Amino acid sequence: MKFAKLKFTGKIILRSGLHIGGSSEFAAIGAIDSPVIKDSVTKLPLIPGSSLKGKMRTLLAQVYNEQIANNPNEDNEKITRLFGAAEGGGADGKSPIQARLLFRDSLLSNAKELLESGAEAFTEVKSENTIDRVKMTAMPRQIERVVRGSEFNFELIYDVRDFSQVKEDLKVILDGLKLLELDYLGGSGSRGYGAIKFDDLRAETIFGDYDVTALNTKLGEQDGI
Repeated sequence: MKFAKLKFTGKIILRSGLHIGGSSEFAAIGAIDSPVIKDSVTKLPLIPGSSLKGKMRTLLAQVYNEQIANNPNEDNEKITRLFGAAEGGGADGKSPIQARLLFRDSLLSNAKELLESGAEAFTEVKSENTIDRVKMTAMPRQIERVVRGSEFNFELIYDVRDFSQVKEDLKVILDGLKLLELDYLGGSGSRGYGAIKFDDLRAETIFGDYDVTALNTKLGEQDGI
């Protein structure tokens, strides 16, 4: 078989408060200025797959691109074949490139444990000030963050379309996950927000035939990734 699907699963653990913004179209007096995005059914915080995909691609571009790309279509081939591009494929180079990676939304998985450990809620409000350097006045704002210690289910699907490129693709994927750990997710990373850790990562073949034994050995030998 010339096609297979691999699934990475694990946990995303917050090492510091996380802010990924949600809707703030209506803000009553005294309301939080910048709320976090939440699941519309459970009202619990979530990490959108789009946030993981976008930040991981940006970090990989800094490593793999030989020059600054004017747009994502100009990313290194190792990136575009994993994340896709609006053009660059086909014999004419103008056809879309289908992404090999599918990022699922990550849902909060340890709500009960957080409450049992003493957390009063799943988010916190952090008050911050920005300073107008001309008027020398403070402009306070309230930022909502998902609390440190929160855990989210992680799931990433990888389509094996060229078996000769799997080893190289997997290296890029693991580089991307490591870069996320070394950088930050969401906003305000330079102020300490968004430090994360991947844990209990495992890979399995969910369609077709590909032996993930060596990959899981590598994942198991490391703390997180």
